[in-house]
Amino acid sequence: MKALPHKAVFLDRDGVLNRERGEHTWLLEDFVLNEGVVEALTEFVQRGYLLIVISNQSGIAKGLYTIAETDYLHLHLQRVLRNQGIELAEIYYCPHHPDTGNCLCRKPGSLLLEKALARFRLDAGQCYFIGDAARDAEAGRRAGVQALLIEPNSSLLSVLSLVK
Repeated sequence: MKALPHKAVFLDRDGVLNRERGEHTWLLEDFVLNEGVVEALTEFVQRGYLLIVISNQSGIAKGLYTIAETDYLHLHLQRVLRNQGIELAEIYYCPHHPDTGNCLCRKPGSLLLEKALARFRLDAGQCYFIGDAARDAEAGRRAGVQALLIEPNSSLLSVLSLVK
């Protein structure tokens, strides 16, 4: 059995992997990969990183869309990337909204990162979290992971030189 890498690149979804529309994205027709995503993810994999998505999906708690619709969009994302030779190790998301109660999994909470670190036996010091909001950076810091922020919808290639 092939040994897993002990490092990962964690990625926010909306604004980092796909176009942030200013609204919730759950329909396939609204889902568009951002520039440089395929090239950057390919490079991360070549450098030995697992790829793990960490996303807040509060539209579920708001009743705008369902867990099934979210999972369907994520299957589409995985299929699109797999067709480019890129495998996501996992997609974790928080379905809660701050108005519906307190939860530990919503970023800036670090529970989803910690769950992935434990499950895949990752060394937090060798991991990065690429996000487009302060809550992403805070979640990374809380989990002991180096946080990198990009402008929403900018090219993921902009951080290649920062991931060693």
